[in-house]
Amino acid sequence: MKNVTDSFVSLGHWPSAGSFGFNTDILATNPINLSVVLGVLIFFGKGVYNLLSLSDLLDNRKQRILNTIRNSEELRGGAIEQLEKARARLRKVEIEAEQFRVNGYSEIEQEKLNLINSTYKTLEQLENYKNETIHFEQQRAINQVRQRIFQQALQGALGTLNSCLNNELHLRTISANIGMFGAMKEITD
Repeated sequence: MKNVTDSFVSLGHWPSAGSFGFNTDILATNPINLSVVLGVLIFFGKGVYNLLSLSDLLDNRKQRILNTIRNSEELRGGAIEQLEKARARLRKVEIEAEQFRVNGYSEIEQEKLNLINSTYKTLEQLENYKNETIHFEQQRAINQVRQRIFQQALQGALGTLNSCLNNELHLRTISANIGMFGAMKEITD
């Protein structure tokens, strides 16, 4: 501000012969010069005021930008922290998924072995049942053949006895054979 008034003072020392100049004596100046000086002072004073308000505005803007940057940094830090947590959860889920996959394969293999063992046992039981059935049928066939042979032998013996024996001997032999036949039938049943 001192420079502005010094420039007006120096303007007042210029020679006034046909040139424009300022009269620094306020009492001797006319209203036009006075209004020009006041206008210049107001204009430059306003500029100084505007410069101060512009400086305040820039300071406020700078502070808001710094606050925004600080908030952004805090948000960025929070986002990075959340990202790390999400990555940790993802790794945990991937490990669990791998364990489920491995366990699933081992369970499948175990079920496969159980099915094979169960099928083997079932086939073994069926083979045993088959062998028992064959043995049972063989025994039944043998018993049937024995009964037929016995019946044929008995009929042959009866025929021989009938031709060789008299009636009394014949009746005693029949009674004895019936007794033996009854005893044999009880044994086979």
